Amino acid sequence: MFSRDTYIDRRARLKARIESGIILLPGNGESPMNYAANAYPFRQDSTFLYYFGLDQPGLAALIDVDAGTECVFGDDPTIDDIVWTGPQPLLRDRCEPAGVAQTAPSGKLEQVLKEAIQQGRTVHYLPQYRAENLRRIVDCGLTGHVSRAGGEGILPLRDAGILPAFLSRFEGRTPSTRETSGSVAASGPSLPLIRAVIAQRSVKSPEEIEQIEMALDVTRQMHVTAMKLARPGVRECEVAGAMEGIAVSHGVRLAFPTVFTAHGETLHNLYSRNPLAAGNLAINDSGAESPLHYASDITRTIPVAGAFSARQREVYAIVLNAADRAIRMTRPGVEWREVHRAASVALMEGLKGLGLVRGDPQEAVAAGAHTLFFPCGVGHMMGLDVHDMEPLGEDYIGYTDTIRRNPDFGWRYLRLAKAVEPGYVITVEPGIYFIPQLIDCRRSENMYHQFINYDRVESYRNFHGIRIEDNILVTPAGCRVLGPPIPRTLNEVEAASAA
Repeated sequence: MFSRDTYIDRRARLKARIESGIILLPGNGESPMNYAANAYPFRQDSTFLYYFGLDQPGLAALIDVDAGTECVFGDDPTIDDIVWTGPQPLLRDRCEPAGVAQTAPSGKLEQVLKEAIQQGRTVHYLPQYRAENLRRIVDCGLTGHVSRAGGEGILPLRDAGILPAFLSRFEGRTPSTRETSGSVAASGPSLPLIRAVIAQRSVKSPEEIEQIEMALDVTRQMHVTAMKLARPGVRECEVAGAMEGIAVSHGVRLAFPTVFTAHGETLHNLYSRNPLAAGNLAINDSGAESPLHYASDITRTIPVAGAFSARQREVYAIVLNAADRAIRMTRPGVEWREVHRAASVALMEGLKGLGLVRGDPQEAVAAGAHTLFFPCGVGHMMGLDVHDMEPLGEDYIGYTDTIRRNPDFGWRYLRLAKAVEPGYVITVEPGIYFIPQLIDCRRSENMYHQFINYDRVESYRNFHGIRIEDNILVTPAGCRVLGPPIPRTLNEVEAASAA
């Protein structure tokens, strides 16, 4: 955990942003794989971690803004628990390092919330992504909502008491949130709370940066190992397994499932049983968490057998130039969508030099032609979540009332568009992807024909893809790349791969 004062200060700043009412922050419970006693590795809710630092299942917290008090709800270990897990601290002892003096049994939470509702008090809560926490909110008499995958919407709970009905009847709709305090009846997640949490968690403190760089220290070892292991005949999963072993050996876990694939045209390709072959490019998108669960997220593209071909070197250099341009451009006040645009123009300039693109690269980007090769965003916020705070809604995290999501293909996948501020940690990850199905689709639709030399593109059909990703901190004067250097240039990657 961080210092006691860190958590006290975070909660004090949260209370200052919320005018009145009660803030409910549920922690996560165990998540069974196939039966209750066989659970996935436990991961605490990131917002609960941020404000309380308690990394145990089965907890929830209430912050009474009006009274200025805080209470953590949970249960002390029973003798049965001790038999299986050994001696565990009492709840009050666990909470002391977080600066919380008041605790209560978990069964009392529902009673406290129902009393607050009967008194007409506002209960602020966030969108929920875990069924058990959604059920807890509903059972307490609050209208439940759960965020969609991707964080772009809120799903209503149609049957307030029956979870299977919810699971079988979900229908998407525009996010439903409460803008102001008032009756909690027929209300959803609190927009003031969403905005307050995002404002706090977006700006990383020095101790948070230290955690991210601790994660990057491990991630560097993972990537250098992958470069050495990527040889013809080795299966992708062997390399991915070796990297996960490095994380485990440091007492940490992966921040997200590793993408290690020779099919880099599939952006998040989790299938990893293919044998590597000479001439392949292997995309390695992976990262470790820190001991306090801060993420890292690095991508490198590795030449199997240690050397890039001439064509691979050309495309790699284009992506590297786009990444460097994006990093140089990043500074406080710059809108991230403009960084994305600049990186996209750099990619199109390079592809024009190879004869795949014609015309003015800026006009090509304005027309969306770059999305044939780069159909995603150039980066996202990162912190306690690899896509930081995504359950709270991307449109709140990465956009504003005046900077709205562009609905066009490619552009709509930008997780961040607004102006960046000092303390933001962001990934920078341009890429070039030759996706056969997308090429066929756009060619059949006669799209971008004035900018794309489709005959020339066909000769790259089996190229797959290249991505380069780094993690940056926005500083008052610009930005800096976080963590130790990880082989990145053509010569550095080849040298590490040949070692």
